Amino acid sequence: MSTILFDKIVFGPIHSRRLGVSLGVNLLPVDGKLCTFDCIYCECGFNKSHKAHTQLPTRQEVKEALERKLTAMRAEGVASDVITFAGNGEPTVHPEFGGIISDTIATRDKFFPNAKIAVLSNATQIQKEEVFQALNKIEDNILKLDSVLDSRIRQIDKPNVPSFDFDTLLEQLCRFDGNLIIQTMFLKGYADGKPVNNMTEEEITGWLDALRRIRPKQVMIYTIDRETPVETLEKATKEELDAIAEQAREAGFDVTVSY
Repeated sequence: MSTILFDKIVFGPIHSRRLGVSLGVNLLPVDGKLCTFDCIYCECGFNKSHKAHTQLPTRQEVKEALERKLTAMRAEGVASDVITFAGNGEPTVHPEFGGIISDTIATRDKFFPNAKIAVLSNATQIQKEEVFQALNKIEDNILKLDSVLDSRIRQIDKPNVPSFDFDTLLEQLCRFDGNLIIQTMFLKGYADGKPVNNMTEEEITGWLDALRRIRPKQVMIYTIDRETPVETLEKATKEELDAIAEQAREAGFDVTVSY
């Protein structure tokens, strides 16, 4: 099993299936993983297998690293479609997340004002007002919703906090009043010797009902693209993803699909 960890604060640009040409920003340690989920499909591997030994980058270090990279890109005549906060875990756990987003907006406006700012988040920290306000300032506030069943969330996403549950998550997602993008990973196979499939009729029906309440401006659905820490997982087929996307479009949502 291979894993992908980012050894820099700013990395890329890389081509993202969902976002285009993306310059990545990693707010987590550069030598390991730090996340509030331990997803069975995570390309960074399991948390316990990649414990970090370095500190989080400071707000100033992030600002300086981004300015250096954007200065070099402008000199080379290269522009990104988006500046994406992702990296080695959950970006919103950074204690200076709100200030970093403010700095990034100002830096983006200085160098590449047409670039969007995106955050890929598992939505475990959106109850924090600073995180909520920061995510509301950016163009692509992308929040995870892999299932509406608590049992499936525990099986697929493995939240570190046992009290994390769908009802609370749904309430927090609705607070954005539609100013968000919902991202869902669809997969199947086996995990810990038990079948896993979040594309059952019950889950898709519940997922569509949740989308109607959340009213996201866009829905991104995708499936496994790289090696996963659980080797018995399988990609959703193109036909399965297309069928789910069609139901969401019939419900009135703007849907993108990454196979």
